[in-house]
Amino acid sequence: MIQRQDLLAHFDALLQPERFKDYGPNGLQVEGKTDIRHIVSGVTASRALIEAAIADGADAIFVHHGLFWRGMDGRITGWMKERIRLLLAHDISLFAYHLPLDAHPELGNNAQLGARLGVQCDDTFGDQALGMLGHVSFANSDALAAHVQAVLGRPVTCVSGAPSQPIRRLAWCTGGAQGFYESALAAGADAFVTGEISEPQAHLARETGSTFIAAGHHATERYGAPAVAAHAAQQLGVSHRFIEIDNPA
Repeated sequence: MIQRQDLLAHFDALLQPERFKDYGPNGLQVEGKTDIRHIVSGVTASRALIEAAIADGADAIFVHHGLFWRGMDGRITGWMKERIRLLLAHDISLFAYHLPLDAHPELGNNAQLGARLGVQCDDTFGDQALGMLGHVSFANSDALAAHVQAVLGRPVTCVSGAPSQPIRRLAWCTGGAQGFYESALAAGADAFVTGEISEPQAHLARETGSTFIAAGHHATERYGAPAVAAHAAQQLGVSHRFIEIDNPA
């Protein structure tokens, strides 16, 4: 058993949220019981995750996507009311870390995705140095897309302006980082892997002779939260379980 504030201090020391300009509050978003024995981790603080955590006997939930975001409607009604009601009724603390969880060099979403893809990060790029770069060896864009698809276990969207060219320098940034594409190219990438694609990226890929792969927002960001929560649980002597809530995005 540990104290809630000790768990918060551990997460803050590990992820250093003060270093980031983020879209919402990082850290403890909903305060639950003081004593914590079991942590459940997940990608998003959805009602489905909260209900699964309650069934699993969680004292705390650790996620990447929390409840509160800059510019959102601040009223506690509807789906928001129900999520918070469940947390308060069961005295469960909710911890959420967004960009700090993306950026951790070993346990973060980007580092964990790179490890699964078999790519070692040797440089960073983009806003707040969130994106990662590494050397790879793929015969062409189809080979890279097939590799990403096999690792993540889901179809990907691949657009290439030079489909037969080998790929030697890969950039990646999980989630909704399609806006990092130009920065990735400026940093010398032949290909960029992220979670989502918007309309401009297809044109940029074709016009720059590079490759853009959208592999799913949830699919690319399901590795950081369990890595950090498992690390904390092991260090602090409590139990942990990652609960996957299916999401096609």
